[in-house]
Amino acid sequence: MNSLDPTALLLLMQLSSPALPVGGFSYSEGIESAVDAGWISDEQTASAWICDQLELSLARSDLSVLGEAIKAWKTFDRPRLQKLNDWIIQTRESSETRLQTEQMGRSLVEWIKNQDVVDQLRLDTLNALSPTWPLSFALVVSSLNVEITDCLLAYAFSWAENMVQASIKSVPLGQKSGQRILSTLRQKIPEAVQFALTLSDNDRQTFTPGLAILSSLHETQYSRLFRS
Repeated sequence: MNSLDPTALLLLMQLSSPALPVGGFSYSEGIESAVDAGWISDEQTASAWICDQLELSLARSDLSVLGEAIKAWKTFDRPRLQKLNDWIIQTRESSETRLQTEQMGRSLVEWIKNQDVVDQLRLDTLNALSPTWPLSFALVVSSLNVEITDCLLAYAFSWAENMVQASIKSVPLGQKSGQRILSTLRQKIPEAVQFALTLSDNDRQTFTPGLAILSSLHETQYSRLFRS
């Protein structure tokens, strides 16, 4: 088995860490609304919700875009990058979900400015895109000599940690419950990543009407801990 370069591995770990200052912890992606509606009430329902979201939403959309964006950054295909970024923006089904991908994308740009990871030309190109989170993440990892699969695994696990933490705070759940959910997700993420890598532009989709409705309801929810 080929091992990752230690510097590249550590950067992937840094990018997937909850400590990365992009604000991912402040979004629940509908979990808070699902708790308020009674759809999530315990460890079992929280785990089922997050696993469904991984397979029906993340794998079919953002993970697929991320894989293509990494390739586009490596070849510096600007039209392709614009098309992928536009797809992300156009398929956000509520103002909250669009705010999330744009805010996290901009925040990662600010992080990039203080790191010696990409050249200025690519950073300027990213800025000109009105960058979304997948496109910004893709730029950083495209500079590493690592497999695209590893990059998607890091991205997916970062998302999973944020969703589990949102469940712990919203339901609420204990830390042991959170770790059991993460263990379940750890088994499912590799398959979701492999599926995402098989999708063409025509196959990629976002169709999660229940999540879209909950996200819209969350905008006027009486009591909120999260931004989505």
